[in-house]
Amino acid sequence: MKIKILLADDQAMVRAGLRMILEAEPDLQVIGEAEDGVRAATLVQRLQPDVVLMDIQMPVLNGLEATRRIIQENPGTSRVLILTTFERDDYIFEALRSGASGFILKNAPPEDLITAVRVVAEGNGLLAPSVTRRIISEFAKRPARLPVINKVEHLTEREIEVLKLIARGKTNAEIASELVVSEATVKTHVSNLLTKLGLRDRVQAVVYAYESGLIQPGSG
Repeated sequence: MKIKILLADDQAMVRAGLRMILEAEPDLQVIGEAEDGVRAATLVQRLQPDVVLMDIQMPVLNGLEATRRIIQENPGTSRVLILTTFERDDYIFEALRSGASGFILKNAPPEDLITAVRVVAEGNGLLAPSVTRRIISEFAKRPARLPVINKVEHLTEREIEVLKLIARGKTNAEIASELVVSEATVKTHVSNLLTKLGLRDRVQAVVYAYESGLIQPGSG
């Protein structure tokens, strides 16, 4: 079954280039294009794509607001991968808080874009390698904008350990090594804790860990 993709970018040439890269892959299919955020949100409702490739700078409704609307109106269905030329922290933080599942720069190699789409479609979160660790350290310094319902008490001690390690930017392999368990065991813990906390992916887990106070600025 092909991964269905919606392209949201105000530049027709950019959309054409993205379509060409993505549709060269047998498992990827572009099912629609939007030139602004309002159009993107409308098409998501109608087409139900697996992944929305979302530019931030768009007319009528920007990509961050469009992402927020899409996530609210289509919980658990379409996932948003932010694609932008900017590597500014405020965009990254806003994208994560808006509910995006990933963030990748437009100057990334085509193979990174393809991988990112597949990763997000599978239900995993993804951040551009160049910003992952920096985002995690900076996120801790920023106050939460909304109160977070603390559900950490529903987690086992091991799940809390895993969540803290996710929030510090550790991969499953690194977590497995640190806890001396298999990667399969780590994946099970990650799946369980996401379910218990009502989170969509590990990107949301990072946001939750900091905004709930589980991880404090400078802790490590």
